[in-house]
Amino acid sequence: MLPAGKVLAFAAQGERRCLGVWRAGRRLVCPYGAVLDGASARDQCARCAQLDRSRSVAADTMADDPRPYGVYLAYFGPGLLKVGITAAERGPARLVEQGAVAYAWLGRGPLMAARRAEALLGSALAVPDRFAKAAKRAARGALPPVPDRVAELEQLHCAAQELAGWPETLQPVEFACADHTELFGLDRIPGEVAELGGMTAGAEIVGEVLTGVGSDVYLRLATGGEGEGAAAEGAGAEGAGSGRDGGSSRAGGAGRVSGAGPVGGEGQARGSGPVGVAGRGGGGVAVIDARMLSGWVLGAAVGRVTTVPVRAVGPGAGERDAEGTGRQEGLF
Repeated sequence: MLPAGKVLAFAAQGERRCLGVWRAGRRLVCPYGAVLDGASARDQCARCAQLDRSRSVAADTMADDPRPYGVYLAYFGPGLLKVGITAAERGPARLVEQGAVAYAWLGRGPLMAARRAEALLGSALAVPDRFAKAAKRAARGALPPVPDRVAELEQLHCAAQELAGWPETLQPVEFACADHTELFGLDRIPGEVAELGGMTAGAEIVGEVLTGVGSDVYLRLATGGEGEGAAAEGAGAEGAGSGRDGGSSRAGGAGRVSGAGPVGGEGQARGSGPVGVAGRGGGGVAVIDARMLSGWVLGAAVGRVTTVPVRAVGPGAGERDAEGTGRQEGLF
């Protein structure tokens, strides 16, 4: 848990290693000891990822899953509405992981019926099943009022349920909008936010947590001055958060940095010494995908400033998502 106001100061140690495969409720170590690219959100090597996808709903290789599934509409900003499915037993967890600003359930039923509905919205209404991370981040800095979000979701919800070809075994769900403004602390995200690049051995991140949205953590970076003395969490931290349905990713360490779900709840700091952090009015704000920390061993920072590359985000950035893929492959 990374509550707002927490000061972080950690460094990457050694090499970033593949986290292996999640099977039967436990993590199986990567047999290849593969080293990963520090700039990627992927926490598996290609061979472990291929094994994971051999039994995956997302990859359409688990079509016999008997669990009921929910079809949802997720809102990330004006014009950024997508359709998706998730196991009903997971509730809204998948929406939180994706950083959806608001969402509404569309239907519930067997996996194959849910997939048909997802494909139907894509073909008939041109509703995508994913957006690039850059587009979602850009939208968070200038969100319209909640009533406008609700109206946009409701309009699509009505259009979707009126489509011809709606799967007979998929039970429609009456419109009800859930908004994540308070959960994510969206009002704490400024209009201009830079991005932190990938970690490399010895690279350090020092800053104060503003909030988190899905796997994105927003930090006010330290300026390097004396600033406010604060205990920083970082010694032996553990990278987590693969963002996949069915489990979290872990790397060796004593603490934990979560890469899925909201940041800003209750949490206990582990001190590693005073760090100079800018006051709330100073210091630039940057965002990092916490999944990029998965696979690293994280130790306490020795410096007082962030040494990971910080890049400004301009118009048109990020034509593809963090995984470098386009649309999800479908059965239909």
